Amino acid sequence: MRGGVVPPPMFMQDPPMRLPSLLRQAVRWPEAKLLWLMLGASALLLLVLKACSEIAEGDTLAYDRAILIALRTATEGSDALRTGLRQFMLDVTALGNNALLALVALLGVGFLVAAGKRHLAALLGAGIVTGIGASVILKLAFARARPDVVAHLVDVQTASFPSGHAMNSAVVYLTMAALLARGQKGRGARLYILAVGMGLTFLIGLSRLYLGVHWPTDVLMGWMFGASWAGLLAWAGARLQERGAVEGADEA
Repeated sequence: MRGGVVPPPMFMQDPPMRLPSLLRQAVRWPEAKLLWLMLGASALLLLVLKACSEIAEGDTLAYDRAILIALRTATEGSDALRTGLRQFMLDVTALGNNALLALVALLGVGFLVAAGKRHLAALLGAGIVTGIGASVILKLAFARARPDVVAHLVDVQTASFPSGHAMNSAVVYLTMAALLARGQKGRGARLYILAVGMGLTFLIGLSRLYLGVHWPTDVLMGWMFGASWAGLLAWAGARLQERGAVEGADEA
């Protein structure tokens, strides 16, 4: 060979890159991540639109009625256990009232301000206000009547879809949990904060079914809308922190 360089045997040369390796590298590209995010958001939007269409047309009404009747039948009674459960649900549903949610949101924003994370506090406050505003708009747009198959255990005045308690509690508690957890170094603390946020959101939505003031699909879509909004805010906060637009998790 010219130059005295002898190429190694074929079996000693680097093997060509296989298709799985190419795919793993492709999904790591920033453009690919953005594409997957857009595809996921589009799929979720189509799912939500399909569900909303079926709800508006009354296609889910039979399932809604059956679930509410079964839940009321299983929990109705005057014994100590059922009486305690009723009081517990009344207390839990109060955690999703607008006044208490506003107070909790202010406390969360105040904590971030006191911790020197003013930009993150602004993101949290703006995200919660716009999320709750979206809940009001959706109620006005759908104007779905409240359930009439079981007696209401609390007074309600607004439209039924989506459940404001389910959606707003998800917007407030899940968003706060996601953003506040980023300021914790320990994995256990982060998981605990997220578990508390998810647990509160779940119980508040469940209480609306127990009290007979919402159809199951109201609560389900409220959870979906609220969790999606909280996830979007958490993603935005993470990206802004990476770019230095808001305070990092370890900054004070």
